Amino acid sequence: MSANDPFARLPEAATFTVTSTTVADGAPWSPEQFSAGVPGGRDVSPQLSWSGAPEGTKSYAVTVYDPDAPTGSGFWHWAVADIPATVTELPEGAGDEEGSGLPEGAFQLPNDIRSARFTGAAPPAGHGPHRYFVVVHALDVETTGVPADATPALLGFTMAGHTLGRAVLTATAEIPG
Repeated sequence: MSANDPFARLPEAATFTVTSTTVADGAPWSPEQFSAGVPGGRDVSPQLSWSGAPEGTKSYAVTVYDPDAPTGSGFWHWAVADIPATVTELPEGAGDEEGSGLPEGAFQLPNDIRSARFTGAAPPAGHGPHRYFVVVHALDVETTGVPADATPALLGFTMAGHTLGRAVLTATAEIPG
């Protein structure tokens, strides 16, 4: 696991709280949050609740990112844009192929396997522990304006000038060699 901090070069933002009934901060993912390509994995997105967002928040985005993936650019597992400011929770499984647990107006962007859904953890066997940054971004705009087929990286670039706050929970995963 590297010391790579995915927020080190982004503009500073206020912090607020995100919690999950699925995973505790710093704890390993459950088998359900692993990729369906891993024995026992089911690609089920985590339950998330957040509170204390900065004043002026007009929408949220949620991302799940693994900076430890051996790609040179990490790996985006999930990105949801345009969550209304009145929403402060996503149920477990909200990130299925239909986005069935997402609020009206919110949408999922294609992740790094080009699937607009949550894709679970699948670190290479023997590669060591990976960190999964689960982030709720509080934004000062009602819509990001990114198209539904945009990449999570474009979402991040677009959000950079609109981020009021970030709530971060870090999960881990490892597959023994």
